[in-house]
Amino acid sequence: MWNVRFVTLVGIVVAATAMRLVPHPPNVTPIAAIALFGGAHFASKRAAVAVPLLAMCLSDLLLGFGVHRVMPFVYGSFALIVVLGRLIGDRRSTLAVGGAALTGSVLFFVITNFGVWLLSDLYPRTMEGLVACYVAAIPFFRNTLVGDLLYAGALFGGFALAERRFPALRRQSLPVLCFEGLPRVRAIIRQQRGRPGGNSYRRP
Repeated sequence: MWNVRFVTLVGIVVAATAMRLVPHPPNVTPIAAIALFGGAHFASKRAAVAVPLLAMCLSDLLLGFGVHRVMPFVYGSFALIVVLGRLIGDRRSTLAVGGAALTGSVLFFVITNFGVWLLSDLYPRTMEGLVACYVAAIPFFRNTLVGDLLYAGALFGGFALAERRFPALRRQSLPVLCFEGLPRVRAIIRQQRGRPGGNSYRRP
């Protein structure tokens, strides 16, 4: 059954993704931040990948982005940023989140622009063409970096505050009492074995 934490995380991802639909500066979007946030917070690996990817795909459809040759590079880099979020785990300090957001921005820049150079007709398939592709994309990278850091701070910081305010949003762990009670259970079983009719647990 879905718990409050999971439903809240899905709602945050959907709401953040919807920011792509409102006017914004070029490349100042929450895409990489959503991938990082989902990877760090969803307990299930499948949900960590599926929820952000589905949200991104839905927003692409609403924005009218069709299937294009560079799409595997875009979604592939997005999936790698989810993995970065998984690596953060519960170590969600400002330094860790900021470093992961910066790494994600660089990954997205390198991978997607390599795809543009490799599959489009905009640049020659030479080292000079590859360099020209990356140089032309630098102005967009600055905006990407700003958006990634801004949205990562808002998502991680906002949810951290919500976890403090609402205990139901915190990730639940197995109760320690379950393990502390095992010796007690074993002692009871041993006592039962020593009584008449209490040897049903013995092996033949």
